[in-house]
Amino acid sequence: MVFLLAVQAATAEPVGFRSFAIPAGHHGRGMTGAVWYPSAGGGEAVSFGENAVFHGTRVSDGARMAEGRFPVILASHGLGGHIGALGWLTAGLADAGALVVSVNHPNSTREDFDLQEGLKHWTRTEDLRAALAWLAAEPEFASIADFSRIYAVGFSAGGWTALSLGGLRADLEGYAARCKTAPPSPWQCADLERRGADLAAYSPEEWNAGRKDDRIGAVAAIDPALTYGLGKDHARDLVDRVLLIGLGMAETRLPATDFTGTGSGLATLLPGAEIETMAPAAHFSALPPCKPRGPAILAAEGDDPVCDDPPGTDRRALHKRIVARVAAFLGL
Repeated sequence: MVFLLAVQAATAEPVGFRSFAIPAGHHGRGMTGAVWYPSAGGGEAVSFGENAVFHGTRVSDGARMAEGRFPVILASHGLGGHIGALGWLTAGLADAGALVVSVNHPNSTREDFDLQEGLKHWTRTEDLRAALAWLAAEPEFASIADFSRIYAVGFSAGGWTALSLGGLRADLEGYAARCKTAPPSPWQCADLERRGADLAAYSPEEWNAGRKDDRIGAVAAIDPALTYGLGKDHARDLVDRVLLIGLGMAETRLPATDFTGTGSGLATLLPGAEIETMAPAAHFSALPPCKPRGPAILAAEGDDPVCDDPPGTDRRALHKRIVARVAAFLGL
């Protein structure tokens, strides 16, 4: 029986996948993205997002679309990531019955990275609005999209993007003050300054403005970033349905994305949110499974040790658990 299930998993039809390139006028250039969708077969099976460090995700490029109407999910990757880094999530949610749209956020992807520009978090919400407008204007996709059910999901900075679309507002002064006193961590003030970012150069009006999209019916955020310095008023307009997933217990949490009382305290501002901690895991356990030579390649390049996990972590099992939790939350 176990052998039979393994064979079925290996031969199961991968979800459909199509890439796109669209204008992004708010950046003064274009951007790329992709759509994952339930497949009716056909297409070319590829391992999307695979490279020397990470394993990819099986998808069927150009597959026929399954019949029906599917909820639309806008998915957002983290700073320095890309759509392939969340391929396991986007493909998993498509397999659960959703039409998932994601973009490579200009200025904050692995190949296109400018930290000062990439931290303009509000541009990411515009990226996803542009992708949604493109989807609605594409007859083939619009014919299977249920635009009465639009959700946002994201990881790390992408988790903030999802929360921002859902109505959570940022606070530049509060963020800068809190991250200076928080435990040392990547992506806090000292580290941001070391990497070349200057929080004082941002406009508080732009940083703090509400970016709520009333079409968003629910938000799922995995280890969301940029949540320091917020109060109840910042969550006043946030959509009612929110899921927060934390990766790792206290000793393995990344302080910059810890939304508990010992971190940013965001969870205490959202008494109606569904909250779940998944362990063993750490922040970067949300990235794809690493190949055997991945850690050595990262070390040689002086990159962050994103392949390192706490003992006992199984990334594939963790990813399946996250997909199942988000899919259940969104009613897929």
